[in-house]
Amino acid sequence: MVLGVRVEPELERQLDQLARQLGKSRSACIREAISQYLIRYGDGEEARRQSQHLAQLEQPHWSEQVPDWNDWTA
Repeated sequence: MVLGVRVEPELERQLDQLARQLGKSRSACIREAISQYLIRYGDGEEARRQSQHLAQLEQPHWSEQVPDWNDWTA
């Protein structure tokens, strides 16, 4: 089966770099990534749990705005 995937140029660059480092083709890396994704998230309940966990990790850690020190003088 042939699939087409669009990615940002930077992601493509990183994929190509990793494939070269591993001595694999771009397609082989993508196949392995999809396989690992399905293993990890194939169970719907586990996928929801992982998504919730990741969403919590991505929350900002600071509740107040950091001051702009660019104009600060001693």
